[in-house]
Amino acid sequence: MAERADGPIPAWQVFYDNIWLLLIIGVVLPTVVYTVWGLIEIFMVPELPVAP
Repeated sequence: MAERADGPIPAWQVFYDNIWLLLIIGVVLPTVVYTVWGLIEIFMVPELPVAP
């Protein structure tokens, strides 16, 4: 952790100051969540009955 004159910089502040990390998380996390959600929905669709 970095040091400043009045004490150490909190870990969350270092995390929130990294704009590129926040951008990557903001793009990747919803993409992964919605992809997994869509795959679950596809696999939950019942099969069509076989025509006689």
